[in-house]
Amino acid sequence: MFRARQILVRTIVLAVSTAAFAACGQRGPLYLPTDPAAAQRATLPETLNPAASRAPASSPADSASTPRP
Repeated sequence: MFRARQILVRTIVLAVSTAAFAACGQRGPLYLPTDPAAAQRATLPETLNPAASRAPASSPADSASTPRP
């Protein structure tokens, strides 16, 4: 009896997770947007590491003398 319930639960979980993975995402081919509004959006590397997207300081001496916000 316990084995049948375990098989049923695993089957339901598998079906629900398959439906969730199949339903997520955008349909159609992938593309890079070229409209002017897209130019202001962050790229994937900027999203993952926001500190790397900031402009680097001109020299270490200049950055040491400027106060941080």
